[in-house]
Amino acid sequence: MNAATPRGTDSEPDLLDARQLSADPELAAGFAASAHRILAELVGGGAPLGWTAPPPADEVAELVERVLRAARAGDGALRAAYAGRRLVGLGYWLRYARPTHRQHADLEKLAVAHGAHGRGVGRALTAALVGDAWEAGIEVLTLDARADNTRALDLYRSLGFREYGRLPDFVAMGGRRYDKVFYMLDFRGSGQPGRPGQQAPHQQ
Repeated sequence: MNAATPRGTDSEPDLLDARQLSADPELAAGFAASAHRILAELVGGGAPLGWTAPPPADEVAELVERVLRAARAGDGALRAAYAGRRLVGLGYWLRYARPTHRQHADLEKLAVAHGAHGRGVGRALTAALVGDAWEAGIEVLTLDARADNTRALDLYRSLGFREYGRLPDFVAMGGRRYDKVFYMLDFRGSGQPGRPGQQAPHQQ
């Protein structure tokens, strides 16, 4: 695939990593604004992405820059799903900052534009990020989610994640309370850090 000319479709988007995204000046320049559009729309519709109201554009731009810096330093991974030149989804993970936890990473955000729901974009993004974690030698990839986000949790379980804990009524949103659940994908099954017991997760 030519990173400068994404050819993905709504049903089969191109999944660019941070390096490929940065290699396309036009996409790189517009990525923060496109990410903000998706995140603000989703949060405005009640999506459980960590905000109680749509985030401002400058906050998303700062987040994007932080993730890109981490990816360049080997401390994270970003995936951006494009249908043609249109961003339809994004996700990222970051290594834990605590020195004793640096061998592990946390999947912090996964967002798919409303118009691309139900087309496998979320699965493709998650599988690609899992593959990136395996390639980077991550030992355990974690994530947390609201317990009522059942579609996302079903997806994570189908990719090998398992629940390892929950905090009852921990998340406050719109006057309601939700459990916060914690999931993990442990790559240490073979006894070799960063390598799963069977084979590398399929990257889409």
